[in-house]
Amino acid sequence: MSDGARRDDLPALLARDWDLLIVGGGITGAGILLEASRRGLRALLVEQQDFAWGTSSRSSKLVHGGLRYLKQGRLGMTYESVHERQALLEEAAGLVEPQGFAFGDYLGRKPGRRQFMLGLAIYDLMAGRRARRHLDADTFCMLAPDVQRAGLLGGMLYQDAKTDDARLVLRVLHEARHHGGAAVNYLGVQSLLRSEGKVEGALLHDALDGTGHAVRAHLVISATGAWADGLRAQLGAAPKLRPLRGSHLLLPAWRLPLAQAVSLMHPQDGRPVFAYPWEGVTLVGTTDTDHGDGLDAEASITRGEMEYLLAALRWQFPALALDESDVIATFSGVRPVIGSGALDPSKEGREHALWLEDGLLTVAGGKLTTFRAIALGVLRKAAPLLPHWRADLRKRPIFAAPAPLSAAALALDAQQQQRLAGRYGGAAQALCDAAQEGELATVAGTQTLWAQLRWGARTEDVHHLDDLLLRRTRLGLQLASGALAMLPRVRAICQGELGWDDARWEQEQTRYLALWRRHYSVPGTL
Repeated sequence: MSDGARRDDLPALLARDWDLLIVGGGITGAGILLEASRRGLRALLVEQQDFAWGTSSRSSKLVHGGLRYLKQGRLGMTYESVHERQALLEEAAGLVEPQGFAFGDYLGRKPGRRQFMLGLAIYDLMAGRRARRHLDADTFCMLAPDVQRAGLLGGMLYQDAKTDDARLVLRVLHEARHHGGAAVNYLGVQSLLRSEGKVEGALLHDALDGTGHAVRAHLVISATGAWADGLRAQLGAAPKLRPLRGSHLLLPAWRLPLAQAVSLMHPQDGRPVFAYPWEGVTLVGTTDTDHGDGLDAEASITRGEMEYLLAALRWQFPALALDESDVIATFSGVRPVIGSGALDPSKEGREHALWLEDGLLTVAGGKLTTFRAIALGVLRKAAPLLPHWRADLRKRPIFAAPAPLSAAALALDAQQQQRLAGRYGGAAQALCDAAQEGELATVAGTQTLWAQLRWGARTEDVHHLDDLLLRRTRLGLQLASGALAMLPRVRAICQGELGWDDARWEQEQTRYLALWRRHYSVPGTL
């Protein structure tokens, strides 16, 4: 409830008359809140955990058109994704950044140069710009000096983009609040409220104090991702989703130094695997396996998944001799994929779907990149159910252009200023102004400013330490042992901002470190 609101104001907020109750605080729900609020709808978003707690902070962090979807013949999905990628690159500079990809062409391995370059030509045509290149083996090795040389014929280069997925969600929520939307974390749906068989609201449970609140709305939208079947089950609807887990490794940049992202087909099964520079570390992903562990607890990588990713790295970068001792952190997310019964999880489609059942509108599936297009599709489906509302649903700029930074921010270089503007929008200047002495310096080994910790603690709905270290910032993924060595200074900056006494801080620190070891460390090291 940031941007001027307090948790104490929650009962009054929930008692308002709402057009939309949006359930789910990931990128899909945040996108719906933004597009609805800027078009005059009274919209409330609730999230049972923290914002971006689920898939939207555990994605591969790529904003991409999807070459794999092109290979599968999903031209429409690729075209839409490419254009949304370009819009985000232009409107969220500093948050969404270009990322070059290099793909080695090896003797006897698929896809060969001809097939890959044809796909890239279509990719570039959709984007309206040429980014593809083919390099000979020696030039390719200059860009990626540690790659496997045996059988290397050359390589292909192409362009996509990357982001901090959790900060993208938070930026969208900030923009939505600017337009009058409301968003509350740690407030989940206990049960749906129905009248004459039609959903007309929900009974909400506050995870922080245990209180319950009845909220009524003209339309309830479920944007709960992999959790969507749980709400639908309250209506007696059959499951439609196949939760798939994607797991990732984070390594120090010095152990796997990359100027370009390197993409490859796994030597075991031919699935795409990638490694690329992200936020001062090297990110490696991803697996694609059925998630059978339930959705109540955080997803975690298995030893089998870790070994699978390390095997790909050892094949592509044999001279580096990478092993599990090089892994700083791990993370896993559960994708809300629409089940079709395909034997191979990787063959399942990634398109989103909408279902209207007894007044509950559910959206599931889709990609991080296309969140705006998904949100507009949801609102088109919702429009006939909101007869009092008329709106132009053509695309608008995703974000308002932030004002140039000044004063305190001038101590930062141009790249740092752009990072702050991209991540915080109109709040970037206030963040700089709130910084105390030394807090516009970066945390060692990262691009994160100490001031971002103070700002997150003060204004960004932080209720647990993992909110701050895994989602408001990503220090728990970037630094060894979940940023354990930095916790004394984090405490000095943030404890007062959070209003926690010493006992509460110690409790939160113990809780956070146990959670990190259980879900973000190398498996089997407890």
